[in-house]
Amino acid sequence: MDHTEMQMKIETANSAFQTWSGFDLRARLYLISALKNILLEEKEKLSRNISLEMGKPITQSRAEIEKCALICDYYVEHAEDQLQDEPIETSATRSWVSYEPLGVILGIMPWNFPFWQVFRFAIPAIAAGNTCLLKHAPNVQQCAHDMEELFLEAGFPDGVFTNLTISIEQTEKVLRHPFVKGVSLTGSTRAGAAVATVAGSEIKKSLLELGGNNAFIVMPDADLDVAIERGFLGRYLNTGQSCIAAKRFIVHESLEHEFVDGLIQKIREHKVGNPTDEQTFFGPLARLDLAETLMKQIKDSIGEGAVLKYGLEQCDCFVSPGILTDVRPGMRVFDEETFGPVAAVTTFKNAEQAIALTNQTIYGLGNSLITSDLEKHRWMFEKLRGGSLFVNDFVASDPRLPFGGTDKSGYGRELAENGIKEFVNTKTYFVR
Repeated sequence: MDHTEMQMKIETANSAFQTWSGFDLRARLYLISALKNILLEEKEKLSRNISLEMGKPITQSRAEIEKCALICDYYVEHAEDQLQDEPIETSATRSWVSYEPLGVILGIMPWNFPFWQVFRFAIPAIAAGNTCLLKHAPNVQQCAHDMEELFLEAGFPDGVFTNLTISIEQTEKVLRHPFVKGVSLTGSTRAGAAVATVAGSEIKKSLLELGGNNAFIVMPDADLDVAIERGFLGRYLNTGQSCIAAKRFIVHESLEHEFVDGLIQKIREHKVGNPTDEQTFFGPLARLDLAETLMKQIKDSIGEGAVLKYGLEQCDCFVSPGILTDVRPGMRVFDEETFGPVAAVTTFKNAEQAIALTNQTIYGLGNSLITSDLEKHRWMFEKLRGGSLFVNDFVASDPRLPFGGTDKSGYGRELAENGIKEFVNTKTYFVR
């Protein structure tokens, strides 16, 4: 859209905020519930559009739409309690804190979960009384259009949720607009730094959910069946295109061969192919340049001593799922985020070494620890840095749990009570 249309959309969102913020909270939640119902009614069409645009296997696209319905249900059930005034005893006759919306919030969202990432940002912000502008990734513009239509179909006033079809250069102008009060970005660390720079110069609230290089630690006492099953799903769901995917497998040296053989068997049991085929588990990567970048990381690491254990052949946008072993710090697949179906396996001798390897990263999104002896390894929990630790499971986002990272993985928290309070004014009242 051109500059004039973009300006009109921002002004409409700001006008909508003046009325939407005055809606009774229950009225806002009623419309969110209506949105959920329409979302599920149109699940097949929406899921197919996800698969056609970015290649997600259709069964996983349906699961993404269903997860969006879950976040609607969560805030319909909990937002009233989370946003209620909190009385505080002071020398005043009465003092309290209230949580009041900020205004128009810009969301800059990625292609890998084109519905879920948007709903994760927009539903709590809108429930709190804000209005939202969406700048989506260029390769999922049908999904972006679909979401705007869903909000209108559910009965939301025009301007509460607005899709902006704009360039990166235009996005900076939106963020600097005086009507825009904050920004939430899910994307690369480089994009996050650029957005934070602009937001900081404008003194505007920003939330950044950025890249990750999660470790999946398999202790010597781990249940191998659990480790293989959860490790497979944690690495290869969405064909490995997830910031929270298990990317570095830190495996005790006594279990390496059994664990790797188990992963290979799991890969062989799952079909690679057309993402609209019900039997497909592995689809293509979302763009050709992404496949080429991943293959360069793999080939460079092999040149540095990593061993190609299985798979990892490219055909256009398809990269066959596979495994590298003998991976060490300093190799690209250890140091960098890999966005695709490659598992990088590094062995360790003791718990202290496993912790050191896990923490040897610029990222801090989350990690997994697989062990059958929770009491013995409880001391490790606090030593493993990051925004989350999942024990005997892979890292996943859940509407009921705060989600976010540390270090180069960003700051702020989405989901749960933390998420609905990211874009509110925590306002103090003191009455004597």
